[in-house]
Amino acid sequence: MPEQSEETRSKQSSTNGGNRAPDLASDLERIAEGVRQGFEVGRRVLSFQEFLDLYAKDPARQGRDASRYVRDMFLHYGTVTSDKPWGKRTRYRLFDLPFAEGAVQREHLVGQEEVQGEIFRIFENFGREGRPNKLILLHGPNGSSKSTIAACLIRALEHYSTLEEGALYRFHWVFPSAKTIKTKIGFGGEGSAARDDGSFAHLDEDLIDAKLHVEVRDHPLFLLPTAARHEVVQRALAAHGITEPPPEWLMRGRLSHKSQQVFEALLNSYRGDLKQVLRHVSVERYFISRRYRVGAVTIGPQMSVDAGERQITADRSLAALPASLQAITLFEAFGELIDAAGGLLEYSDLLKRPLDAYKYLQLSIETGEVALQHQNVQLNCVMIGSANEVHLSALREHPEWASFRGRLELLRTGYLRSWVEEQSIYDAQIAPQVRRHVAPHATFVAALFAVLTRMRKPSPERFEKNLASVIATITATEKADLYAQGILPERLDAEQAKVLRASIKDVWDESRTYPIYEGRIGASPRELKTVLLDAAQDPRFSCLSPVAVLDELDELSSRTSEYEWLQQEPLAGGYHDTRAFRDHAKARLIDLWEDELRVASGIVEERSWVDLFDRYVLQVSVWTKGEKVKNNVTGDYEEPDPTLMQHVEKMLGVKGDPADFRRGVISGIAAWSIDHPGQRVANTVVFPQHIKKLKEVTFAERQKAVTDLCKQLVVFIEDDGKGLDATQKKNAKSALERMESMGYCRNCARDAASALLRWRLT
Repeated sequence: MPEQSEETRSKQSSTNGGNRAPDLASDLERIAEGVRQGFEVGRRVLSFQEFLDLYAKDPARQGRDASRYVRDMFLHYGTVTSDKPWGKRTRYRLFDLPFAEGAVQREHLVGQEEVQGEIFRIFENFGREGRPNKLILLHGPNGSSKSTIAACLIRALEHYSTLEEGALYRFHWVFPSAKTIKTKIGFGGEGSAARDDGSFAHLDEDLIDAKLHVEVRDHPLFLLPTAARHEVVQRALAAHGITEPPPEWLMRGRLSHKSQQVFEALLNSYRGDLKQVLRHVSVERYFISRRYRVGAVTIGPQMSVDAGERQITADRSLAALPASLQAITLFEAFGELIDAAGGLLEYSDLLKRPLDAYKYLQLSIETGEVALQHQNVQLNCVMIGSANEVHLSALREHPEWASFRGRLELLRTGYLRSWVEEQSIYDAQIAPQVRRHVAPHATFVAALFAVLTRMRKPSPERFEKNLASVIATITATEKADLYAQGILPERLDAEQAKVLRASIKDVWDESRTYPIYEGRIGASPRELKTVLLDAAQDPRFSCLSPVAVLDELDELSSRTSEYEWLQQEPLAGGYHDTRAFRDHAKARLIDLWEDELRVASGIVEERSWVDLFDRYVLQVSVWTKGEKVKNNVTGDYEEPDPTLMQHVEKMLGVKGDPADFRRGVISGIAAWSIDHPGQRVANTVVFPQHIKKLKEVTFAERQKAVTDLCKQLVVFIEDDGKGLDATQKKNAKSALERMESMGYCRNCARDAASALLRWRLT
């Protein structure tokens, strides 16, 4: 075969473009240019004069201590208002990790708006007091999101520090070679390697003999004498009309021991010429990173003081230091307190340490310094810790509790009490990890059971008389529905429902001051995550089935010796009754299946009963006001339709005088409107119990048709419809398609229909 010409090979290469090697060299050039431009735009390296100019443009931003930096981070990401049954809550968006993706984003904080607000309040107080003078201690049961809160703060800090609004700067000492100074810069002059201010900050590496890093991240303004610094700061703030006092750390802070030694030696060498000393300063931008322990550190319950110091090794670069520095013994600080400078230090399970291991924090938090052998290191970091209730209770009994209490900000972090929020945790963190399809309601069953174990029986004597009688009879399941969706017990009359609806917040806050508060005892999300993962491996099912979850809950509930929540004595109202909780979760699951199979059957449209109740409310509204309603067909105004009102009231099982029930409906709407000004009234939200009742009555007459459909659906999926006629196959196929639109696959649709037949319809 003759050898191909270069032109022929080139044409073939063009024809078979998919087989050509990519031009990675050009990609590298493009990437390198992008990094270089980002370096310049991001102002990664500055001389002292350049930093002073930057500070003058925005003194509030460039003069923040750690507490104000974190506070401003909260404000940067903003807030949203969440509408809960117990009232409106402000949620800080940084805890949603809006800047993250994938698995990291799924680790966002669910709920805990009260804790978020308290944390921000504390940072506001730190800003007013001039420095972080307390350790924030999150306390609660194991698995109550204490670590998640700290992790969200750290991830937000990491992202915020990459933004222009969150730029952070520190400085290092630069020492060029004597030859460089003489030939390329000139002593005190200008040259090609230096900028207009004669700084050594921008010298190329080959022109530098030594570089001393400042590990404690001193602020560059610390290089100015204290009195002069005060004047510079005050003038800069006044020029921008900033009235908030500067942080104490900036005004009173001093150079670290090593930097002070270098500063004094250079000042002596230059005969007191400060400008010559500042030529050796290289101001560099840094970024917070938990992985690299820069401004964000998490430490466990170890037994040592979290800072130390060591003598700097006399390596080649230090031998190149000016003669005035070579005779000085330089020490550098190290440890978690040093690494966290400028950011956040998390003490995980702080109280698991022996008391002597963190006694130093008492004095350090009070003075803002930690004492080492040769120096006192000024602290500039926010401290946040976590502890469970057992260890905190033990500390409360210690003789030194009073002295510790003054240096702590205690924030209670209990379990979630809304199964809606609890389910969102499992949907975000467990469902993506399961390799099988996750059947609808599998996570709901786990979430409902978990929240029921956390319900605390209320004390009626703590409430007003008209509310106490209602509270005395409320069950654990009713309380859980009240918290999750604001659903009132169906058994209440109109007046009782009105009182309870207006007092949900009081019920929610009842145990706030109790030692055994609601949310302290109960199943942990960690335990329920294990339940879900184990259920996903059940060989009987092709999906993560809610039936398998129920079986795993049975197994979990049998381990009474392992968990405190399983050792609680059952109380009236079903509180602490895990068997009843499991049965209730099963009943709710069957209700959901039955409801969905009814909808899938197509016998009655989904909104038919909603529209019916909407028409009823309209008729009741004009009846109450003594007005007339417009007929949309004729355009005439007519009297309210008594037949429609009586029909709906009969379906709802209204007893007594219907007029009282009608007035109760209008009162319920009025009460909801007061709590939700400007919002359109949605009857499905205000009266979910009535909507549910209408659905049940509507379908009760058609239960046989639903039963037949379930049988046909099982046969259609298992045996490909053998034995079914054409109409039955068509109905089963249509029902399956509707269920698939609800999130079912063929397997879990069959499982749901089969279980519904077994447990209820036959």
